[in-house]
Amino acid sequence: MAGIGFELRKILTRDTYLSVIQAYAYAGVISSGPWILSIIGILVVGMFSLTVVVPDVLIQQFQLSATYLIAGSLILTGFIQPAFTRYVSDRLFEKQDHVVLGNFHGAICVVTLLCGLVGSVVIWGFFAQESALYRALMIGSFVVLGNIWIATIFLSGIKAYQAILAMYAVGYGIAIAASLGLRPLGMEGLLLGFFLGQTTMLFGMMALIFRHYPSELLFSWDFLNRNRMYLSLVLLGFVYNLAIWIDKLLFWFVPETSVAVIGPIRSAPLYDLPIFLAYLSILPAMASFLVRMETDFVERHEAFYTAIREGAPLDTIRRAKQEMMVIVRHGLLEIIKVQGAVCLVIWAGGPTLLDWLGIANVYESLLYVFIVGAGLQVLFLGILNVLFYLDKRREAVWLSCLFLVGNAGLTAWSIHAGPLYYGYGFAGSLLLVVIVGMMLLNKKLQKLEYETFMLQ
Repeated sequence: MAGIGFELRKILTRDTYLSVIQAYAYAGVISSGPWILSIIGILVVGMFSLTVVVPDVLIQQFQLSATYLIAGSLILTGFIQPAFTRYVSDRLFEKQDHVVLGNFHGAICVVTLLCGLVGSVVIWGFFAQESALYRALMIGSFVVLGNIWIATIFLSGIKAYQAILAMYAVGYGIAIAASLGLRPLGMEGLLLGFFLGQTTMLFGMMALIFRHYPSELLFSWDFLNRNRMYLSLVLLGFVYNLAIWIDKLLFWFVPETSVAVIGPIRSAPLYDLPIFLAYLSILPAMASFLVRMETDFVERHEAFYTAIREGAPLDTIRRAKQEMMVIVRHGLLEIIKVQGAVCLVIWAGGPTLLDWLGIANVYESLLYVFIVGAGLQVLFLGILNVLFYLDKRREAVWLSCLFLVGNAGLTAWSIHAGPLYYGYGFAGSLLLVVIVGMMLLNKKLQKLEYETFMLQ
């Protein structure tokens, strides 16, 4: 995302309050991407459908169906996302832009086949009592979402942030408008609107990609070459996405904390709403991550390795590394400051906010825990991002596995301990991996020039 970050920094050079708000608003929306925007869209559709869709349970069925589609598609395509990102990055670094589009088409084919096959087996097998239209829309939405996660990879190389924002606005605008317009059809109407909006956004992404990248081949499967695809990143993508969702899955499928909604889909009423609201609170921290940490770090990272490639004196290389370390510390500290300020605001106005949204105060304590946990997740993402740039793939995989095991184990404990401890598994596991990740990152940065020269 550094390419977009550099463009957004040009707005900051105007040095006005309006330019700061504008840059961070752009960054917040772009960096959060389709995942959080999908959550916002689902919540908006549900709020405006309460008086039209009867009974209310149909709205809950739609919201949970869409949530399961997002979770399932993220986990399933996790095998491809980081590995394919690295493949594209390597080709762009080698100035082989002409091979990118063909491999994008190949990846889309693989994801379409994978999501279509898995989705058909699961949805037709476990939703036998639901209408054929519902099952068809679920499969179609699952395939579209899987392709959106792959297409999102390419947006990081496109600096046209205004076009990206316009595409998001049109896609989610259609999703909300179509869902609201089709409300009289019940839950299938809401789901059809969601499908139309997501499909529009996917086509918008593909149009931007086609315009930006040249092409010599219509299809290419080079990204599947074992020498091109890093198996460590294949594992990491799956583990990281599963780790993010494992606490939700446990709450959904433990009978004591969940209720049946539609087919095998279950919800955890006490857990679901506050954690999704908490994810909305990370938009400022994500904006800071994009505008400050990633963009500034990329400049210092490039300066360090350019000095090595050009045979600069050791003092110059060490000075470049020191500057890079300072940027990492400042970037992580800024994320903490921004999310800390958001936490204080929400803690101060929590009861008023919940009353305004019509949400019972029983969610208040859980919301506070989840806001801290969501902020820690942004911090963890920042640590992983630096490890990716340093090509410390093994360490990133290890941290993601620790997150998965910690989130699963501590969440299981919190369920056993009772409602008073709900949410602490998610937040506690992230606190653990952030502390370990900072220690590990500091160690790797201290030895960076040694490992760069001696481990080649």
